[in-house]
Amino acid sequence: MKIRVIAALSAAALLPLTGTAAAASGQDPVEGADLVANALYEAGPLPRSTCAEKPVKRNNKPMARAYINAVVACLDRTWGKHLTAAGLEFQKPRVKYLAKVPKDYCDLEIDNYNAQAYYCEKNRTLIFQLGKDWLDDPHDLWLFSITSRMYGIHVQELVGIGAALDEESYDDDAEERELVRRYSLQSDCFAGAFMKSVWPLKGRSGKDWKTSLNLLLGDEPGDDRVYGKTANIRAWTKRGFATGNPGSCNTWTASASKVA
Repeated sequence: MKIRVIAALSAAALLPLTGTAAAASGQDPVEGADLVANALYEAGPLPRSTCAEKPVKRNNKPMARAYINAVVACLDRTWGKHLTAAGLEFQKPRVKYLAKVPKDYCDLEIDNYNAQAYYCEKNRTLIFQLGKDWLDDPHDLWLFSITSRMYGIHVQELVGIGAALDEESYDDDAEERELVRRYSLQSDCFAGAFMKSVWPLKGRSGKDWKTSLNLLLGDEPGDDRVYGKTANIRAWTKRGFATGNPGSCNTWTASASKVA
């Protein structure tokens, strides 16, 4: 069975993943070699570089698009250099902006939030719907954070993690959700590693970094828990930032409590 994970980030929190994936439980070990022992984990820290933020003003969509495009260009340079040096595939993602993402776009279950982002695995595209929830106060690194996390999913596709996930089996919904959380939390960690590689951003301080972490929210109590607890999302993001190394983002061998 396939349920391929294609991720969505909406509003000010991580929201339901949909698409093609499969999962493992806290008791059953993850077996796929490209999950637990991916060549990316041996490639070392991301190369240090600079990334200039574009100016962005409240409720200005053109400026927000320019801001995101600039961040994507930085991500392209960093991940392109890193993956190429490691002998791994690299391909830039497409970036698409839609006023409203149509229902079932790219075989996704589209939410009704006014602001959201998706990654379409079929054509390797980052899709953004920019709305007031993101544009009312665009100076808090939220757009930077979202873009980096969506790009992390693109990296997972490039290095074979998405394909390996297709081959994992699971026995029930709980096992499926745990594997989805491992996948999502790894992209969070990749985003943290990228942030480290370009930090400090010009004019930014440690306070800005802490603020961006505080914006990250996990599954609400009673939810199906497909993204993880807020504490775990922040912990994996901080882990990537602390090391700057995607090799520290191996969620597939982490204990069940670390991906709850």
